[in-house]
Amino acid sequence: QGYSSAASDVYKRQILYKMRNTATFQRKAYPIAVRCLTSILYFFLFSLSSLAACVDKEPVDEEDADPAINPHSSYLEEEESGGNTNSGPAFPVFADNARAFPGAVGYGRNSEGARASNAREVYVVTNTNNSGTGSLRDAVSQPGRIIVFNVAGKIDLNKQVLVFLSNQTVLCQTAPAPGIVLYNGRVSSSGANNVIIRYLRMRAGRQVDGADEIDAGGAAHGHDQIYDHCSFTWATDENFSFNNEKQSKSLYNCTIQNSIIAQGCQNHSCGGLMQTSIDCGITCFRNLLADNKTRNFKVKGLNQYINNVVYNWGNGAAYNAGGDSSGDSNTVIENNYFIKGPAYTWVNTAYPSTTDRTLFEDETKYHFNQISSSGDYLVDTYQQVNPTKPFTGGTGTGTFSSYCIGNFYDEDKDGTLNGIELTQGNWSTYCSGAMNFLSQPDALHPEISSKTSATEAYHWVVDNVGPVLPKRDNVDSFIIDELTSLGTKGMILRNQQLEIQYPLANTWDVEFAVSVTGPMDTDGDGIPDDFEDKWGLNKNNAGDAVRIAENGYTMIENYALSLEFPNEYEKAWKDAYGE
Repeated sequence: QGYSSAASDVYKRQILYKMRNTATFQRKAYPIAVRCLTSILYFFLFSLSSLAACVDKEPVDEEDADPAINPHSSYLEEEESGGNTNSGPAFPVFADNARAFPGAVGYGRNSEGARASNAREVYVVTNTNNSGTGSLRDAVSQPGRIIVFNVAGKIDLNKQVLVFLSNQTVLCQTAPAPGIVLYNGRVSSSGANNVIIRYLRMRAGRQVDGADEIDAGGAAHGHDQIYDHCSFTWATDENFSFNNEKQSKSLYNCTIQNSIIAQGCQNHSCGGLMQTSIDCGITCFRNLLADNKTRNFKVKGLNQYINNVVYNWGNGAAYNAGGDSSGDSNTVIENNYFIKGPAYTWVNTAYPSTTDRTLFEDETKYHFNQISSSGDYLVDTYQQVNPTKPFTGGTGTGTFSSYCIGNFYDEDKDGTLNGIELTQGNWSTYCSGAMNFLSQPDALHPEISSKTSATEAYHWVVDNVGPVLPKRDNVDSFIIDELTSLGTKGMILRNQQLEIQYPLANTWDVEFAVSVTGPMDTDGDGIPDDFEDKWGLNKNNAGDAVRIAENGYTMIENYALSLEFPNEYEKAWKDAYGE
């Protein structure tokens, strides 16, 4: 009596927890007691003095436990370094609870991120500075970290690369709305093992480098990496690549899924390179590749390309089957949708010095850049190109083998999704890539149970692709609007800073000019107090955030998952605690 309502609720949940744990103990205790009866008797005979000393210490009765002194998180057993707990909050157990996170698929699904480290810790990003305590750059400077956010806004990388290290988990969905966006640089996970990157936005930008050689993100070597619900745009080379060409170390067990790879800057506007050896697997699942002139993706090696949507490519390539590269490939290309767009583009063009410069005064068609060393005028020029066929390549040495089925091509740009299926029978009419068609996928490729038809994949992408948590930003919404025009909208830009090329040039980051912090977090472990109170964690003990729950994920990961699957977590809570 006399407790507050909140304390009373906590006390009730404590009793429910202890009843559950007591029942579990009773089921296990009987066989153990039978086997150990003799030992218990010997202990009794030789320990009378110790027993007498103990009886003076009266245990606390469950009914008398004060939730303010014995919070219901006290059931959590102390964890050995890097070990697991055997009891804890009744978080949901997912049917597709891959090691990385629920819904992770393909070759990178078993990445453990920071869980692979026995010395894992949480780092809470508290500002949008490019360096210093509380910054994202400081957060990724050490391996073994689960990185979460208590701040929203734009992080200017100052034309530098942000490098992810081994055993890191980056959970950008934990930022308060509108979330975090990285700009004016690039990210890399080259050389890292066990990396999980989720809900990341990376806007590189033409201004990073005058040459066409800046990727927005990717890796050249490493293993067990997964990027999920990310958005990579405005690269001047490749938007995102898993590219192991000319590397002495391998790249394998990697996945890019549910992500946007778009708006590569001309003249080298590329989706990316997915190139490994024949025994090093990469999965590309349910991504949107849009407004890239070419390489959406260029694929070589052991690869799955499933449920992707490709929109408004240019006169380079949609899916490039190895190009003219050397080496064999073993691939699955299944249930993807290729949708032709208008293919308007801005291209940096050299005009001879004899050209009348008044020509360039029409700003709807030209943007003068500079005079080259040879005296030519370099001018961004607006034009419309004729897109290539959806499949090209296969002209290199080696054999490009593929289980290629269920792929659709919509070429009429009529605002309606009404493509035709690409088959071996009509391949020569609609495609130009040379392939060795397989009758079934190689057993090496992991099964993806969540794959759908190409049409269903399109609709899923429209609603869910990219960093939709904490909210979809204006850049990604613009790309989705182009996609859903189904052929009537689409621009392959060269410079995202020019409004004539990109209507959001001067406004895209306005939504990130905010001063927003996250909810109350007393112990600073990245888990808000209300979540800790509800699920029986200790909001005064930061150490519980990295402990592993019964569903296989750390407490802080479960908090992040509750933002993604609120209905599942609410149901699990009600089922466990009867409220």
